[in-house]
Amino acid sequence: MLSDKSDGCCSTHLIDGDGVFNVAGVENFIKEVKLAECGLSYAIVSIMGPQSSGKSTLLNHLFGTNFREMDAYKGRSQTTKGIWMARCVGIEPCTLVMDLEGTDGRERGEDDTTFEKQSALFALAVSDIVLINMWCHDIGREQAANKPLLKTVFQVMMRLFSPRKTTLMFVIRDKTRTPLENLEPVLREDIQKIWDSVPKPQAHAETPLGEFFNVEVVALSSYEEKEEQFKEQVASLRQRFFHSIAPGGLAGDRRGVVPASGFSFSAQHMWEVIKENRDLDLPAHKVMVATVRCEEIAHEKYDSFTANEEWCQLKEAVQSHPVGGFGKKLSTILNTCLSEYDAEATFFDEGVRSTKRKQLEEKLLQFVQPAYQSMLGRIRSDTLERFKEAFDKELKGGIGFAMAAHECTVSFMSQFDEECADAVIDQAKWDSSRVRDKLKRDVDAHISEIRTAKLAEVTTLYETKLNDALAGPVEGLLDGAADDTWPAIRKLLQRETDTALSGFSAALSGFEMDEQTRENMVLRLKDYARGVVEAKAKEEAGRVLIRMKDRFSMLFSYDSDSMPRVWIGKENIRAITKTARSASLKLLSVMAAIRLEDERDSIENTLTIALSDGGASTKKGIASLDPLASSTWNEVSASKTLITPIQCKSLWKQFNTETEYIVTQAIAAQEASRRNNNWLPPPWAVVALLILGFNEFMTLLRNPLYLGVIFVAFLLVKALWVQLDISGEFRNGALPGLLSLSTKFLPTVTNLLRRLAEAGQRKANNEPQHNTTSASSEENRGEYSSPSMHDRMK
Repeated sequence: MLSDKSDGCCSTHLIDGDGVFNVAGVENFIKEVKLAECGLSYAIVSIMGPQSSGKSTLLNHLFGTNFREMDAYKGRSQTTKGIWMARCVGIEPCTLVMDLEGTDGRERGEDDTTFEKQSALFALAVSDIVLINMWCHDIGREQAANKPLLKTVFQVMMRLFSPRKTTLMFVIRDKTRTPLENLEPVLREDIQKIWDSVPKPQAHAETPLGEFFNVEVVALSSYEEKEEQFKEQVASLRQRFFHSIAPGGLAGDRRGVVPASGFSFSAQHMWEVIKENRDLDLPAHKVMVATVRCEEIAHEKYDSFTANEEWCQLKEAVQSHPVGGFGKKLSTILNTCLSEYDAEATFFDEGVRSTKRKQLEEKLLQFVQPAYQSMLGRIRSDTLERFKEAFDKELKGGIGFAMAAHECTVSFMSQFDEECADAVIDQAKWDSSRVRDKLKRDVDAHISEIRTAKLAEVTTLYETKLNDALAGPVEGLLDGAADDTWPAIRKLLQRETDTALSGFSAALSGFEMDEQTRENMVLRLKDYARGVVEAKAKEEAGRVLIRMKDRFSMLFSYDSDSMPRVWIGKENIRAITKTARSASLKLLSVMAAIRLEDERDSIENTLTIALSDGGASTKKGIASLDPLASSTWNEVSASKTLITPIQCKSLWKQFNTETEYIVTQAIAAQEASRRNNNWLPPPWAVVALLILGFNEFMTLLRNPLYLGVIFVAFLLVKALWVQLDISGEFRNGALPGLLSLSTKFLPTVTNLLRRLAEAGQRKANNEPQHNTTSASSEENRGEYSSPSMHDRMK
């Protein structure tokens, strides 16, 4: 017997191809791996499956073993003979793996399946975990999935051994595009059917499969075509074998486990018992022949059906669109296939023939069911699309929403029922109610979605109208801030709300909603209108200081004719300031709270008493009597308060501070104007000048030349006064006026003298021209008079 040990992996030929148990080799193997020291902390894993299905390759990648693999270039042939055992590398606890000879091999022939059944039964009896290796494309087939073998093994195992819970892990190789969640139910259903069909002892007649087996399903990609992906998936699967005997692990059920030291004897005894059981491989000849032949016929008819050209065309067509007469066409194809089976299997055992026919029919129906479901899905999706188009068209045509929804739903659900009846297969009793229910849910969901969108569209329309009708006017009314501001806002709100609700209620009538829902939507629209006013009021309250300053500036700086005031000294600045501040205080009182109900409050009186003339109580320093030392108004709730009393006091203080400069500037301008208009000396100075200057005045009267000089000097001074704008320069103060005149004096004098010189020059130039013109006129006049004189002389 062969034994191999390399790279930490130790292996042995447990049972050879002739069924001989390698006692010595197993003993040496147990010593090499020190299995006897493990007690119960070890696990046994085995793998079975069709020949050349890649079992050894999977084990080598999964557990780091070195089982001999098939050489793909030499063709498909038997590589593993008998049963080999090896220790998994790097997996704790100690895990042993058995590689079984492939089933359905040509080397042993069609009839000699005894060893296959014996080895499979041995693996199930000894192992904690059994890997069943199978190709993805073999799912649903009988032999490739080891169904007959498992059926026999289940039955004999319960009779030979005490029950222990074994994990059956189906490893699907070369996984196709079909999702694992679609493949797994098929395998689980097949295993359950096998279990249900196995005759059981009385003690286990009602025992479920889960009491004996845990069924796991995994899928791996192709090793040859997707090697990297295959290795990644195997590495992930390898992790599940770590601590496999822990509770909840793959080998978590340790009932009846044999201690490691007795494994060799236990395994040898089990193999002997299995080999001596003759009932395991000798079914009744008649039943066996009928079974094999009927299975062959059924397999042929199944393959014939799958290759049927008419079926292939029908299957391909249904993937893109609903096919008329689908049920009738497919029923005819199925009936032809089953009739051919009946004709060829008519002389075999009736029981077997009927069983295999039923299996063939179930298999065919299972095969065509995806196409049937696809057909129903196409009908459903096509009906839904046509419903959406028709429903949209009805709505655009002006029909009421509820009426359009009802008519379209009834019409298209009826169409769906007719098309589903056309797709029914005679051999199957499949129910299309689930698809119909899904269509109804989709239709209802679409109606609900459109209904929600339409209601939202109507609501948005009227909300926009309310916003446009209220926001601007409310802002204008609040900006005007007078005693009738809030009554005007209430009247505006009532008028616009009534107008909007009238149209909104009419728009909702087409939806046929219950009264409660309708009232709720109307109330929400009314609340929205109120919210627009309140939001605008809050927005304007946030700008109240700016509004107060603007109003003060307008009333203070402009007169009743909206003309800018010129402070010439006659205006009553105190009265104007008081009027402007009173108007600003009115604005503050209007903005202090929302008054959408006709309720009286004393906010304006409180502000007037507390803030007018600085507030008497504040001046006296009696803080406890200050009516604004609070965060709430007596008659107004907190939800309607826009500006609290303490905030009003702060705003008024800031307002006075920021407007004080305007008043100060007006007072300064008025004083400057008064000074500029009162430039004459005092009366006593005039009298003193007359008394003290009497002699000089008499001198001027005696010498008129002085008067001429003084007159000329007066004219020059007057010209300089006008040119320099002395009164204007001194309007802003003496020092700024002197500085300005000092810079303008010399240029002004120079400019004045230049003008006088130019005027004198123009006068001198005009006199000679006048003389020349006079001489020319006399000459012309003489020439003109000469003929007359000549005539008179004649």
